[in-house]
Amino acid sequence: MDWLERTAKLRQWSRSGTRAPHKPLLLLYALGRFQRDAEGELRYSAVEEDLKQLLAEYGPANRTTPAYPFHHLAGDGVWEVRTDRGPGSPGSGVRELRASGATGRLAPDLRAALRRDPSLLGRMARVLLDLHFPPSLHGELSEAVGLEPEPAATGPLGAARRQRDRRMRELVLTAYEYRCAFCGYDGRIGAMPVGLEAAHVRWWSFGGPDDVENGLCLCSLHHKLFDKGVLGVGDGHRILVSQRFTGHSPAAREQVIALAGRPLVGPQPGVSAIAPSHRAWHVSQVFHGSPRPATAV
Repeated sequence: MDWLERTAKLRQWSRSGTRAPHKPLLLLYALGRFQRDAEGELRYSAVEEDLKQLLAEYGPANRTTPAYPFHHLAGDGVWEVRTDRGPGSPGSGVRELRASGATGRLAPDLRAALRRDPSLLGRMARVLLDLHFPPSLHGELSEAVGLEPEPAATGPLGAARRQRDRRMRELVLTAYEYRCAFCGYDGRIGAMPVGLEAAHVRWWSFGGPDDVENGLCLCSLHHKLFDKGVLGVGDGHRILVSQRFTGHSPAAREQVIALAGRPLVGPQPGVSAIAPSHRAWHVSQVFHGSPRPATAV
């Protein structure tokens, strides 16, 4: 059985690029727990808060109960659910899962495959990360679920997928004249820019192209906050700051909250700005909550 292909083809609700990372997040969490305790089961009532936190941090703005993937992942052949009455899930309701003592764990055939080939776990994690999350979040998400995914390619499955255009970084940084589009940071060591990155507005894993109309030159801090949904780009190419973000230090106020309503820095004249469709995707699928009002100057 090709577990990498099965991992890549988890059945998810999707429409016009809508993010639905609920099953991938549960599977990543289960792989992390398997790595620490290959025989353990995950009782829904005990892991519900962990799963809620993962969905809140790495899922879309519209909240979904973790009961949904806990029940439905079993249909993909990688997960099984049992209750006090025996095999099988009682349903996708929170009350049913709690009351029945529902537990879940990786499917028996998958557990056996992971014991035979321990490297499979890291390769499965890499597929899930590559398909559902931007690279800026891979490290912290892996840490959040207790995983250290393999950095190597995933083999034929990975080779068959769309390849990134390595020229994008230089094109985007040039378009924005090597300045962060949010704060104007332009640090260098000698002639080399440092701490500047090319961010995808519509994530590459969701069909975002490797071109300037889908790119922003951002400093490392603002790239991470952009991919976490703290920051966004609204109409008129003005910066959005989520009302859910809180920070009381001068640094948080100056580097994040004060950005609300500011126009982007760049791109330079003659270069295409972010395409409206990519901005709209990020606002609907990544940005969290409502934007703060513009900060008075």
